[in-house]
Amino acid sequence: MGRAQNRAAMSQALERIREAAKERKKERFTALLHHINIDLLDEAFCELKENAAAGVDGLTWREYEQNLESNLEGLHARIHRGAYRALPSRRVYIPKPDGRRRPLAVAALEDKIVQRATAAVLNAIYEEDFLGFSYGFRPGRGAHDALDALAVALTSRKVNFVLDADIWSFFDTVNHDWLIRFLEHRIGDRRIMISPLLANVYLHYVFDLWAERWRRREATGDVIIVRYADDFLVGFQHVADARRFWDDMRKRFEEFSLSLNPGKTRLIEFGRFAAERRAQRGFGKPETFNFLGFTFICGRNRRGQFLIKRITRRDRMRATLREIKEGMRRRMHDPIPEQGAWIKQVVRGFFAYYAVPTNGAALRAFYHHVGRFWLRTLRRRSQKNRLSWSRMQNLTADWLPQPRILHPYPDKRFAVTHPRWEPCAGIPPARI
Repeated sequence: MGRAQNRAAMSQALERIREAAKERKKERFTALLHHINIDLLDEAFCELKENAAAGVDGLTWREYEQNLESNLEGLHARIHRGAYRALPSRRVYIPKPDGRRRPLAVAALEDKIVQRATAAVLNAIYEEDFLGFSYGFRPGRGAHDALDALAVALTSRKVNFVLDADIWSFFDTVNHDWLIRFLEHRIGDRRIMISPLLANVYLHYVFDLWAERWRRREATGDVIIVRYADDFLVGFQHVADARRFWDDMRKRFEEFSLSLNPGKTRLIEFGRFAAERRAQRGFGKPETFNFLGFTFICGRNRRGQFLIKRITRRDRMRATLREIKEGMRRRMHDPIPEQGAWIKQVVRGFFAYYAVPTNGAALRAFYHHVGRFWLRTLRRRSQKNRLSWSRMQNLTADWLPQPRILHPYPDKRFAVTHPRWEPCAGIPPARI
């Protein structure tokens, strides 16, 4: 009961910050560090993944938990007397679907705790400032919310062209001097300027506010924007708007030490009339684009109506299947129940993200390939093994979740999230 009461009091304190940020849009918060108390640190610790990789200190979640109360008290004391110093992050490289390796910084355990606690305080302020088309690093918003918003906008708004933009090495090129200046608009307590949320703050000032103003003042037709972290798409009714926006955005980014990747940034014709217009000009099908692990395609439903089709990116599926194949090889001689439990967990995670409407064929293909990999692994355990495909199908049916659609259609879920047709609901219209 004591912990629950403390967390309730902590939530009330953060709510007071949120209300102050909402009522006084230009106020700077000069005393925030006292909100990072032991209860907030405790909640931040509990939200960390128990099996996450250790940082340079080599300290794991389980080891820290063994003496949690005294550890958090010591951390809290060091923070408030100014003795806390973040450790260097451990650099690791993870494979990308295109074969390259992505650098990843693994923070020390106590740094993760402090970052998460700090993010909770900063979120209470910036949630009142961030715009509706921003989805990354925000509480209550996830990748599927951004995917829904994009699909609904492409279907319901006058979008004929899509600017698929890519920022060149965003996290490596953020200008820290500009970041501090942006933070000082709202945060006057320099002791609290550390958080994974800061990348979102940077793009809020560099891109979001500028793009919203450009849409209101410069555009001659409809413009839609959806951003998830440093991944964003902009849709236009008129190609002239798209080209001017692209040119102005490139200049804007240069002012803040950012640049667009010329090899990945492109303007394509996309939307409900794209297929007809391209056919009239003697071109093929409309081009596709990728966003948050899905390939977006202009299609038609069974009644001939325009439909946005979303299928799993081929490189993402191949990368996941490659990881499963390597994992099965390492578990070749494990008992079948242990293999089945591991494969079941991986497949369930894949389906939890990718099981969206119009993606059924990709799910079935993924399920089939996993079954084939498992059959091949079991046959290699012994030269005498003659496991048939029919028996393997029974085995996969017993262990693996069946490929079925788990998510609703984007417009259905978006309507529930943003019930704009209810004038008495007290919820402002969603801006895409």
